[in-house]
Amino acid sequence: MYRIAKTLLRTAVTGQWRPLVLRQGQPRLPRRMAWAGLYLHVPFCRDLCPYCPYNRWPYDDTAYAVFEEAVKIEIARTAQRIAIDRIPSLYVGGGTPTVNVDGLLRILAHIRSHFGQIDETCVELHPAWMPPETLARLRDAGVDRVSVGAQTFHDHHLERIGRKHTAAAGAEAVRSAVAAGFDTVNVDLMFVLPGQTVDEVRADAEGAIAAGAHQISANPMLGFPYSERGREEGLRRVRRPNGRLTRRMLAAIDGVARSHGFERCAVWSWLAPSRRKFSTVARHYYLGFGPSAASMTGRDLFFNTFQVEAYAEAVRNGSPVTLCLPLNRRLEMAYWLYWRLYEMRVGRASFAGMFDRDLSAAAGWLFAAPRALGLMRKAADGYEVTGRGAYWIHRLQNGFSLEYITRIWTQCRRQPWPQEVRL
Repeated sequence: MYRIAKTLLRTAVTGQWRPLVLRQGQPRLPRRMAWAGLYLHVPFCRDLCPYCPYNRWPYDDTAYAVFEEAVKIEIARTAQRIAIDRIPSLYVGGGTPTVNVDGLLRILAHIRSHFGQIDETCVELHPAWMPPETLARLRDAGVDRVSVGAQTFHDHHLERIGRKHTAAAGAEAVRSAVAAGFDTVNVDLMFVLPGQTVDEVRADAEGAIAAGAHQISANPMLGFPYSERGREEGLRRVRRPNGRLTRRMLAAIDGVARSHGFERCAVWSWLAPSRRKFSTVARHYYLGFGPSAASMTGRDLFFNTFQVEAYAEAVRNGSPVTLCLPLNRRLEMAYWLYWRLYEMRVGRASFAGMFDRDLSAAAGWLFAAPRALGLMRKAADGYEVTGRGAYWIHRLQNGFSLEYITRIWTQCRRQPWPQEVRL
């Protein structure tokens, strides 16, 4: 029944009942884009956390040098091929981006020298790799927003998920980032951890705000089959957390955040007043650099090969793209709407700009069912997702995007150049 329902929903959204297929090939790159975000993936970590679902590799100086040389070539080549009128954001993820801070700063300077003005720069930080001097250098290099991966402020849970820092170190890392003067300091938390209670989740949210966080983002822990723990446990598919417990924990975090004046700015994020949110790749258009980096041009959604050596060799020989999904207008619109729902708001101006029609005219058929179910409501500038709706968007993510990620990641980690991945 679940598979049938998922197929019907996918057909309604995409307009086709056949699975989407990413194939080995090259994207149709535009010569000019009115705007696009940039994404840099730094794939290295000193310690590989067993639950982490992201593409990362054990750090060593030689491998990093190979990566740095290749990613600079990719950046320069892309800048020569595509003119971008405005770049609203650069997001740097990983891995641990500051595992080699000198290398990171060289790459950031390289990006700016080729692309020019960037409105905001957001960098992910690991509590064990962000001493005050590193924070000061990032600030001087134009980084204005950071996210500290504290995950939890309970030592027994940190140990259970394989994190090497302590709860005290996590709190101190948040305080150091705030003291460094970044415009926004986000704190990443995980919930539905093994054995975690609702009270502990509530305490984690309180701890992040007490340490000075301007934004908190909380994500449920999922068991990905391709992660170290997933392979160890023999998981065959994404392991979804208990739905009732997830809802209770989300409500606890929401209650803490709102009691401190924070407002919900995305399904998993709450932002303090007068702050601008830390943003990842929740952009409609963006160009990615580095192993496993994704890009979205409107014409195509495509991924670089995951393995560092394969990536470097491919860059030297031409292109590191391994899988590409051509997009028609309907698929592009579905992608856009997915991220707007994730951000919990569909604004009139942005809707009109994307769909070439007035939101009011479309809302009757587009949002009638969600409104009737209490998942969305009218807002001054369009429509917004309710707290109830946020939970069901999470369930939708589990049913589609997280399973899709699992299929892509599993194939791309297994071989650098898969022929196709069916979603």
